Amino acid sequence: MTTDGSPGRVNKPRLLVLSGPSGVGKSTVVRELRAHHPEVWLSVSVTTRFPRPAEIDGIHYHFVSEAAFDALIAENGLLEWATFAGHRYGTPRAPVERCLAADVPVLLEIELHGARQVRTWMNDALLVFLAPPSWDELVRRLAGRGTEDPELIEKRLVTAREELAAEEEFDVTLVNTSVQDVVMRLLTLLQAGATGER
Repeated sequence: MTTDGSPGRVNKPRLLVLSGPSGVGKSTVVRELRAHHPEVWLSVSVTTRFPRPAEIDGIHYHFVSEAAFDALIAENGLLEWATFAGHRYGTPRAPVERCLAADVPVLLEIELHGARQVRTWMNDALLVFLAPPSWDELVRRLAGRGTEDPELIEKRLVTAREELAAEEEFDVTLVNTSVQDVVMRLLTLLQAGATGER
């Protein structure tokens, strides 16, 4: 932080894992943070699913074959991975380690299962749980997307209940009442890396 309390440039390396239930606003927070602080490196996941319209390989995801994903697992090339809706997703290990070695702060936006795996491999990672203001607000956000059928929404809500129950496993909880406030707190947490502050 700068002396006036505003977020300055991030210049201390830290691995920060951002997780939380579907619909809580993780992607919106990350997009806002990266728009104003591109010095924070965001990991790009690998996936075995096909690109959706407008998705670009290497920017939204690294799209790979099942065989290539198997090879990454065999080579210990993933920090974490999981299967969702019939497709596999994972975080490549090498780019994360390379950025941290170069004193670049790293942000991972992943789900609960992945966050647990990262903690196993890198116990100095800071796990941040992004929580909704209320359960009713989370339901409203998921239903308000208008992009998924009711059955899939209900499945996401069941998963969200499980994820909310795991909040105590995380080092820090941030309630997403304001995207700008969450971004400022994330920057502060990233900057605290060199001192070991939590």
